[in-house]
Amino acid sequence: MSQCVLQLEKAKFEKLIAYYVALKVTRNAPGVVFAAKLPDVAITAYKSGKVLFQGGGALREAALWGSVDGKPSSKKTSVKGEILPERFSELSVLGSDETGTGDFFGPVTVAACFVSSNQVELVRELGVRDSKQLTDDLMRKIAPDLQATLVHSVLTLTNEKYNEVQAKGSSQGKIKALLHNQALKHVLRKMNDEKPDYILIDQFAERGIYYNHIKNEPEIVRENVLFSTKAEGLHVAVAAASIIARVAFLEEMDRLSAIAGVMLPKGAGRGVDEAAARILLKDGEAALKSMTKWHFANAQKAKKIAAMKK
Repeated sequence: MSQCVLQLEKAKFEKLIAYYVALKVTRNAPGVVFAAKLPDVAITAYKSGKVLFQGGGALREAALWGSVDGKPSSKKTSVKGEILPERFSELSVLGSDETGTGDFFGPVTVAACFVSSNQVELVRELGVRDSKQLTDDLMRKIAPDLQATLVHSVLTLTNEKYNEVQAKGSSQGKIKALLHNQALKHVLRKMNDEKPDYILIDQFAERGIYYNHIKNEPEIVRENVLFSTKAEGLHVAVAAASIIARVAFLEEMDRLSAIAGVMLPKGAGRGVDEAAARILLKDGEAALKSMTKWHFANAQKAKKIAAMKK
């Protein structure tokens, strides 16, 4: 679990308490004068003026108040990926994320979502946080409210289309880059004259590689674009996009499961191989290919299992 400690002067210490007072929790421990709990951060303030931040979003929240781990405060905070501006989590941001890329069954889905600065608290109230901390069922409940509230775009690349472009030589990285660029374009058009302060892409490739993948596109989104890993924890726009993308993936998995007559497993493990072999024996290779990423090693493993069962 990530954690960091800040030593704050009295004025800033009191300002921090006022800022998080709505999220106050009781913490009976020696020296503790205030504690707050965010979805991904626990904040504990002590009489000494020290404040402890613990959790996945510790660096993000600590950076709002000063130096982190003894490093000098500055107008920018370094994260794994690129440099984010100070108080980034409060800015108007267009974020994008994808899911399904590691699953043998099901599509690749990409979503982009714009959250203005005055919507950040509302989105948090709707239950948005790092999608890796949420269950699929909870994301299914949250997604409709997000889609009704926020300007967004969600793209679903079906297995048939995925296999087609992959067979022509497109890597998964290129496929994702093209989808991210397209989803971002869609949202920017829907925003009309409004512009985000920044665009944050959940990083799956270095900046140069990403733009090389989409260099032949007629329209490329470049202005104020930032890349960072674990971007869901850096701004709710990416967290919201991640949830919307995940639910789109789940809905397509529901459709494919209905066609297969069984609940298709997620991931790419042994259980996936077994399920694929059963579909192969029952419905044939064309049926299996139509609901999978055919270049995955699971396809050959399923064929071997099916051959043994004949």
